[in-house]
Amino acid sequence: MKKTVLITGANGEIGHGLIDHLADTDGVEIVAMDINPIDDELRKKCSQTYVGDILKASLLENLSSASDFDVIYHLAALLSTRAERQPPLAHRVNVDGTLNILELAVTQSRLQGREIKVLYPSTIAVHGLPDLATKNSLPRVKEDEWCTPRTMYGINKLYCEQLGYYYSKFYRQLDAAPAAGGVDFRCLRFPGLISASTVPTGGTSDYGPEMLHAAAVGTSYACFVREDTRIPFMAMPDAVQALLHLEAAPRENLRRQVYNVAAFNPSAADFSDIVTKAFPDARITFSVDEKRQALVDSWPSDVDTTAATRDWNWKPEYSIGRAFDEYLIPAIRQRYRGPSQT
Repeated sequence: MKKTVLITGANGEIGHGLIDHLADTDGVEIVAMDINPIDDELRKKCSQTYVGDILKASLLENLSSASDFDVIYHLAALLSTRAERQPPLAHRVNVDGTLNILELAVTQSRLQGREIKVLYPSTIAVHGLPDLATKNSLPRVKEDEWCTPRTMYGINKLYCEQLGYYYSKFYRQLDAAPAAGGVDFRCLRFPGLISASTVPTGGTSDYGPEMLHAAAVGTSYACFVREDTRIPFMAMPDAVQALLHLEAAPRENLRRQVYNVAAFNPSAADFSDIVTKAFPDARITFSVDEKRQALVDSWPSDVDTTAATRDWNWKPEYSIGRAFDEYLIPAIRQRYRGPSQT
């Protein structure tokens, strides 16, 4: 029997990588939705695609009546920079949209009489460090430490982590006879993600991938953070594998519902050096945007991934060297030159 997977926000960076992987997996049917038309290369890999807003109850009702979902990957979100510029919209998309997806999972659970998994990507932006001195003095930050976000995006994500915990553990807890099934909510806190197949879309952590893509197309790039800025990152294939491994983990092995994952934590200067070595004509300068810099300075330099390793054997495949040498640089060169010019 095939597993049916719903992916919201399918046109995003994670959506591309996840669909590419699942399309090569036997016994999986992919239902994808996004507020914009699904990219052509993705649409042919899906059994069904929907264009619409996760805030529209009628669309979600149609989804629920058309398919029985085993797993929901809820990737749709308004990212950090845009969320700061439009806080009410960010709240509606990131919080109300997630609430709608959790209610969809409840409906599916009742119809099928079993638990429905919801995989949710959160962010290091849920952490909020008070100043740069504190950041530089800390070891790797654990999941329950410094959860005092200073961005709308981080606030939204932290609240949705708690929503997922509530729906998984306490939903309708006053009912005399709770319905069978339920929501199995599983969450990853992602660091900055770097993809070779999609262009960065305005996240505050996108300065690293923006450097790389700009160098590949021969345009200059003014990095908006200081050279010594340091936060954790991971390559997109590892992000996809983390989602898949967490989804596959036996529920009894999971001692948490929210897990840190990361792979490496270069400084912005390290990024520049690596990119310039690969693309000697790259024109990278540093022009600090103090407001965006302050946001990045409130995020940890690195995070503790012990819980993920302990509970579901998390280990990144891509070190920073392998990420650039074997994945990012070859794929981005091919992306912008075309197959016939490589």
